[in-house]
Amino acid sequence: MVVKEGNLEAPTRHPLDWKNPDFYSEESLFKELERVFDLCHGCRRCVSLCNSFPTLFDLVDESSTMEVDGVDKKDFWQVVDHCYLCDLCYMTKCPYTPPHEWNLDFPHLMLRAKAVNFKQGNTRLRDKILTSTDAVGSLAGIPVIAGIVNAANKAKPTRKMLASVLGVHPDARLPEYHSKTLRSRLSNRVGKHAEGEAAGGTSGKVALFATCYGNRNEPIIGEDLVAVFEHNGITVTMAEKEQCCGMPKLELGDLESVEKAKNANIPVLARLVDAGWDIVAPVPSCALMFKQELPLIFPDDADVKKVGAAIFDPFEYLMLRHKAGKLNTDFKQPLGKIAYHAACHQRVQNVGSKTRELLSLIPDTTVDAIERCSGHDGTYAVKQEFHATAMKIVRPVVGRVKKAKADHYGSDCPMAGHHIEHGMDDGSVTEHPMSLLRKAYGI
Repeated sequence: MVVKEGNLEAPTRHPLDWKNPDFYSEESLFKELERVFDLCHGCRRCVSLCNSFPTLFDLVDESSTMEVDGVDKKDFWQVVDHCYLCDLCYMTKCPYTPPHEWNLDFPHLMLRAKAVNFKQGNTRLRDKILTSTDAVGSLAGIPVIAGIVNAANKAKPTRKMLASVLGVHPDARLPEYHSKTLRSRLSNRVGKHAEGEAAGGTSGKVALFATCYGNRNEPIIGEDLVAVFEHNGITVTMAEKEQCCGMPKLELGDLESVEKAKNANIPVLARLVDAGWDIVAPVPSCALMFKQELPLIFPDDADVKKVGAAIFDPFEYLMLRHKAGKLNTDFKQPLGKIAYHAACHQRVQNVGSKTRELLSLIPDTTVDAIERCSGHDGTYAVKQEFHATAMKIVRPVVGRVKKAKADHYGSDCPMAGHHIEHGMDDGSVTEHPMSLLRKAYGI
């Protein structure tokens, strides 16, 4: 058999065989970890992506053999802990992904390891709480409590307590909570029916999947999206109910909770698709969950496939309509220079840089695109043991923003945008690209 140096074809993804008992075999897992780590050690192409790879290579270089066989297997967990499933190594760097015969899927191997760890009961209470976004948001979003929580999250005594009790770093930025959720602000749209003008493979009518973050932490993004879409003649409705897409639990390795989220969301969204609606999610991680992860975890579920084919990134949707001549390009306000961070979970959707393309249509506006991970990941950057590393990862992004001397900066991932803002530490404020687009329209 001739072994090719690298892939000459687009990477393909195998379904996640998580119902197979062998999936949770620690012996089988460590055998595969050693095989893949040895291949990664021989390549080292991904060293600049996240801290998993430097951690692995340091372990190898400091071992007695300077090979993977010299690394204590219990230290393999250090590599797993630093992976936050951004998928960039698989989609942009690795030359040995399927259909290459080495069949290397680093993110899904890390997911398997996290699932084994979770199954064995080794997951910290802190991590279970941080990933229970609906439960935490429901409590923290109660009108009186929201103000107390937001104030407490900025108070040093409270943060010291969170650090000692839960392991939340005292300097990490925590999201604010809004008692008036996006769903309450757009309640008049639930069940809304209207016709849309089809164009460019879109129906012209979309159901907004608010996302747990967009619903309780930053509802303005959803409001801006509705304003921009309606300005472009696109009808917007909301599903009658939704819960977290499951991405936080996926990153924890809690696949049974992912299945519960799927069972709650997919039937509702599938009915909307059957009624002719497209689905749009304003947070890239949520769109990716429905587009890629759920179809790989539940490959035989027809409704999962249906929803996955009908969900769009907002800027992907607008640019599809632009190519069909259906985008309103009557912009009222130039934006000058924008330092735009391309979110990892948007990049790996394989739709191209649609946000940059659309913002570049605005007259007297230039976009400096930064394609590098911010290191936030939703929970990674707030954890006591990883915050310093997350700040190190974001440093080059912050450097690019400062060097650009831009009028605006931000990311499609609002959490990444705020992490960059935290790194800037100069009083400047991140602005979501959808908010910038609304500003350019003057609406």
